Amino acid sequence: MHPPSFWHRAKPTLIARALQPLGALYARATAKRLAQGERLRLEVPVICVGNINAGGTGKTPTVIAVVERLRDLYLEPHIISRGYGGTLEGPVRVDPARHSAAQVGDEPLLLAAFAEVWVGRDRAAAAQAAVAGGAKAIVLDDGFQNPALSYDLSIVVVDAVKGFGNGLCLPAGPLREPVGTGLARADLILSLGSDQAQRDFDLRKQSSGAPNGLPHVHAELLPLQTGMDWTDTPLFAFAGIGHPEKFFATLRGLGATLVHAEPLQDHQQLTPALMARLEFDARAHAAQLVTTEKDAVRLPLSFRSKVITLPVRLKMAPDNALWDALKQIADRTA
Repeated sequence: MHPPSFWHRAKPTLIARALQPLGALYARATAKRLAQGERLRLEVPVICVGNINAGGTGKTPTVIAVVERLRDLYLEPHIISRGYGGTLEGPVRVDPARHSAAQVGDEPLLLAAFAEVWVGRDRAAAAQAAVAGGAKAIVLDDGFQNPALSYDLSIVVVDAVKGFGNGLCLPAGPLREPVGTGLARADLILSLGSDQAQRDFDLRKQSSGAPNGLPHVHAELLPLQTGMDWTDTPLFAFAGIGHPEKFFATLRGLGATLVHAEPLQDHQQLTPALMARLEFDARAHAAQLVTTEKDAVRLPLSFRSKVITLPVRLKMAPDNALWDALKQIADRTA
């Protein structure tokens, strides 16, 4: 299901206002859940990469950047994921040779190329299994609104273009909790977008309820240089991510010719029937099928050689508050 357009209007619409009482109930339920019980403190540092918005904000590439940085600091990370879309309750260590996206979710399969990944509905149990399995640091993919673990660093990721939308909670807006409430628990906010998007977001943030003085890092998602020349390449693109239009815009920015751009539902199953239809349409347009890294792990085996992927990675200034925070964690752990 794609998010309704009124979520991202600068001011709440009449529909949003009508749903606002339900949003208040949702926010209250989130606050009640977060207040439950005592958080487990592990003997290794725990970094949470989360968000306040529902849907895709760029958590997965942020997790990749964080685990790579931790490894550069000689702190071997393991990743914990709920395994959204998967059937296994866990805790289970993800094995790409044995597990499918239907079992563990697409994001854990993608992340397993960068670090050990554990899937578990019970994040505390999964984290304990990871520590027993040799983790020297835990990176939590999502979980900012989960009360199971105590965090050494909480990172809130936000799309600089969409910001915090209309500032209302589900279903009236895109938020899991009010901005001020969520960011009061955060150690750092990481906004993803172009320079212009960042400038616009900085202006909007002043009226969003964000606390003054919260460290704020700007970053941008950019295509990984693979040596492929995308210029004038006819492409038949498809994507089942939070905001597929970003992927299509990236391809156009590389100079590719999109003969068709097919937005799918987030985490949508790529069945053989669906892929056969996309392949037929691509051939009719003499175009190459292309998708995202996250979608690629859901492809049927028979289609993996027929579809190319465009990987993206975070780019940020070499000196920034996120890297400083991770260095401080590594120094304390040494």
